[in-house]
Amino acid sequence: QVQVVESGGGSVQAGGSLRLSCAASGYTFSRSRYCMAWFRQAPGKEREWVASIDTGAGSTNYAGSVKGRFTISRDNAKNSVSLQMNSLKPEDTAMYYCAADPLCGGGYNYWGQGTQVTVSS
Repeated sequence: QVQVVESGGGSVQAGGSLRLSCAASGYTFSRSRYCMAWFRQAPGKEREWVASIDTGAGSTNYAGSVKGRFTISRDNAKNSVSLQMNSLKPEDTAMYYCAADPLCGGGYNYWGQGTQVTVSS
């Protein structure tokens, strides 16, 4: 069974930084390529996509609201990615979820439980 586990959330003041980590296990991920993404959901709002990475193509994509402030990257640990969040704003406050698409096209079918990020003004 695939497990996706996030870590690194917390509380920070506006302008600060946090780094989220995500590790997936229980699936024979390709050594050369897998896709993962971060989503977030603020209270009373729909879940929204934040950033994604295709480790095979070496490509990353970002929502406009976080572009230039957040960086998604592949960790040295197998099947792991991080989300470096800088210049945080109160509107970044949300539960952040990591999702895995081992086949890079099969859909984000594996989700973590989420980690809370709270940014105070």
